[in-house]
Amino acid sequence: MTASERQLPDTGAAPTDEGYSRGLSPRTIQMIAIGGAIGTGLFYGAGGAIQKAGPALILCYLAAGLAIFVIMRALGELLTYRPVAGSFADYAHEFLGRFAGFATGWTYWAVWVATCMAEITVAGKYVQYWFDIPQWVTALVVLGIMFVANLVSVRLFGEGEFWFSTIKVTAIVTMIVLGLGVLIFHFGHAANPTVTNLWNDGGVFPNGFGQALLALQIVVFAYVGVELVGVTAGEARDPKRTLRKAINSLPLRIGLFYVGALVVIMSVSSWRTFHAGRSPFVEVFEQIGIPGAAGIINFVLLTAALSSCNSGIYSTGRMLRSLSQRQDAPPALANLSGRSVPAAGIAVSAAVMVIGVAVNYFSPDKAFGYITSVSTMGIIFVWGMILVCHLIYRVRVKQGALPGSDYRLPGAPITTALALAFLALVVVLLFLTEDGRSALVVGAVWGLLVCAAYPLMARKSAENAVQQ
Repeated sequence: MTASERQLPDTGAAPTDEGYSRGLSPRTIQMIAIGGAIGTGLFYGAGGAIQKAGPALILCYLAAGLAIFVIMRALGELLTYRPVAGSFADYAHEFLGRFAGFATGWTYWAVWVATCMAEITVAGKYVQYWFDIPQWVTALVVLGIMFVANLVSVRLFGEGEFWFSTIKVTAIVTMIVLGLGVLIFHFGHAANPTVTNLWNDGGVFPNGFGQALLALQIVVFAYVGVELVGVTAGEARDPKRTLRKAINSLPLRIGLFYVGALVVIMSVSSWRTFHAGRSPFVEVFEQIGIPGAAGIINFVLLTAALSSCNSGIYSTGRMLRSLSQRQDAPPALANLSGRSVPAAGIAVSAAVMVIGVAVNYFSPDKAFGYITSVSTMGIIFVWGMILVCHLIYRVRVKQGALPGSDYRLPGAPITTALALAFLALVVVLLFLTEDGRSALVVGAVWGLLVCAAYPLMARKSAENAVQQ
């Protein structure tokens, strides 16, 4: 790539035609959108959340789902204005300045690096259900397979994500259908399957409103990955139409896969049945009488971990290339391979993810907790930047400085401000739990690192410009 190709216009916008192959079909984008928000947070982590909040968890998922929908519609409006693969960081650069773009891009990169390290960690635990293999070995093998798959072509990434998502969706739909069968026909081993379980055992808020409020922070991070469709903009066929369709289906996905699943789970059995450390899906399948329920859900959990790692390697490679195009990362990271994938960015990201393998080797019991704290504040920051950029974009459109979009966020700017207030509430709630405070500390340290790195990168960029 030549210097002129890397040079940006004054807006900070990366070129719309970024050299990527449009290898992601509409069906692949749809399944990425569906599967991106379904992961171990629902299949595994919901047990502890139910224990904490009871049936009120359903309301938490609804509230968080509304905020996520606003965030995605805001992103959708920006994407129809200008679809680019580095969407969040590009918009931050354009509307808030170079430092905002630098911080957003590198933070989103860190979020997915940390998420991928966490997922290869839990993948090691899931494989141990069948085989006595050290966690770090599984983590290294999984990382290696996903790294090679992403190097081959974007189509291979898309096909992998399509089938991973299909397995996750099939598991949820099967559980919902069978659970409804239990509620209607009363087959299986459930003691008292009835929708009244949602309110007749301590009420909707059995542990109090405060505990339900604290569960919000758990719920929010179950939605991490829903924004991934924004990163696919540079490689989607007919991105404006495809991404719009994917975002429009978000309320249905949230209603069915999260709210619907939890309603069925806590109707088949009392909320007191479910506990942290055990998947509520296993509990329900066992009560229905499905043989090998634990093994089935363990396979689905492994699929969810592989899916998240696949997405992590994909998104980090694209984000590094976007940063490099804006001269916020080393120039070599802007290069594409002969297969039109950002091989250098993928390789650097995967190399950093090896840290997760090392953590698994030295501290397998605490690896997941160490790593996930890194992404907690990061995703709130990125989602917040999307909303702030949307507010500024709307102001520019009103001033006549930018073209408007025919895909507008309903109720903006009020809905945008309410979603920002929701994210601020989640940050406040983090102060009230030990894990939350740890995440805030990690977030503060990351912020200092970004602030320290920015002038160094800006100086290097200026030197390169003089040499050219």
